[in-house]
Amino acid sequence: MCWARSENKRPCLEFTKLSMKDSFSDLFNPQVKMFLLMYPKNNLNCPEPLLEQDDSLNVKFNTSKKTVWLIHGYRPLSSIPSWLPNFIRILNHHDVNIVVVNWIRGATTLIYSRAVKNTRKVAVILSEYIQKLLKHGASLDNFHFIGMSLGAHISGFVGKIFQGQLGRITGLDPAGPQFYGKPSNDRLHYTDAKFVDVIHSDTDGLGILEPVGHIDFYPNGGEKQPGCPTTIFGGIQFFKCDHQRAIHLYMAALETNCNFISFPCHSYEDYKAGSCMDCDNFKKKSCPRLGHQAELWKDVLEERMKRSLRTTVFLDTTGINPFCTYYFVLSVIVDNTTMDGYITFKLLNRLGRVEVPWLYKKNKSFYKLQEAKILAQFLNDVVNISRIGLVYYQDSNHQCCTCQYSIQRLMLKSLTYPERPPLCMYDIVLKENEEVFLNPCTCIAEEI
Repeated sequence: MCWARSENKRPCLEFTKLSMKDSFSDLFNPQVKMFLLMYPKNNLNCPEPLLEQDDSLNVKFNTSKKTVWLIHGYRPLSSIPSWLPNFIRILNHHDVNIVVVNWIRGATTLIYSRAVKNTRKVAVILSEYIQKLLKHGASLDNFHFIGMSLGAHISGFVGKIFQGQLGRITGLDPAGPQFYGKPSNDRLHYTDAKFVDVIHSDTDGLGILEPVGHIDFYPNGGEKQPGCPTTIFGGIQFFKCDHQRAIHLYMAALETNCNFISFPCHSYEDYKAGSCMDCDNFKKKSCPRLGHQAELWKDVLEERMKRSLRTTVFLDTTGINPFCTYYFVLSVIVDNTTMDGYITFKLLNRLGRVEVPWLYKKNKSFYKLQEAKILAQFLNDVVNISRIGLVYYQDSNHQCCTCQYSIQRLMLKSLTYPERPPLCMYDIVLKENEEVFLNPCTCIAEEI
């Protein structure tokens, strides 16, 4: 642990700086040390000790506020986590205490299995600090642990020590090697806190595949992340980009106003086929959201877990920050006919700009007076929709150039922003392969 002198003459702590030499020296002289860095809201450049030398509490720590604990993972190259400063900056905009768990002296080793063993040691040391905080009036319920990779399992081990009474644990791509398939006592588990949410972004590499939380998010299927190198020629990013995407998705959800809505589904394949667009089991809360908003679904997720219902959810993102995409659902009710083809659509805003979506299910049978839904993903949000372009394509074996198909009602609703009023169109006639442009209006209240 390093100390620096600030202008107010209070010592500033610095994140431990090690080198590759320390990774090699760990082979012969292994060490585990852990330090806590508290980041005051008015001076992020000067982290301070959480507890003074006499175990008194730092006066800048507010026991009535939520405390976010950031825990890094394995650091074989001894470098300081590149994502850490930005994460601290983003958290600073929220009314929370920020504490970084610095266990780099224990994470910096060329022997991964040694770092795995050190996670339990770090959890024990950390729990001793927490016991002292509790004596000063802090509350476990106000603690939110955010752990990256091995840091996620450290969070879980701390949660086990306190018998699952931590308020929340967020696992950011929890480490998979030496944890996958292990019993719940040997890894992060949903019983380690009152609410455990997990983002899986590298399940075929450094992350864990199996669901371990109250809710488990699998962005882009949880394996290959868009924008990451696909060959070894991408350098070090080839190995860590997918793994670290979980961190950057969480930060984007925290920093932007995008709702990273996600869809409960048995598999990514079913999700991509458009089979999981409904979030009816979540009732008025709509679809769960990745990131800090996930806690809004805590009650319903706990109830599902009591019935042994795992909640695995999927979403797609872009490959660049802030990674957000925008979901709409188009509901179709046909009138006095059956349509066996598929519908495509596009949106036009007030300026006439056209936005064409990715449709998750093209082939769809539309039956008389039964509602069918089409899930669509847009790269850009369309706020002021002026027109909807609609085309119906019949099955190639049953084309009918003169046939007309009557639609009783179309309803377009934003899933990303469910508070927006849905738009409706009524009594529409479609011909095969012929695009029509419709002017939507706000739906009648009783139809929503």
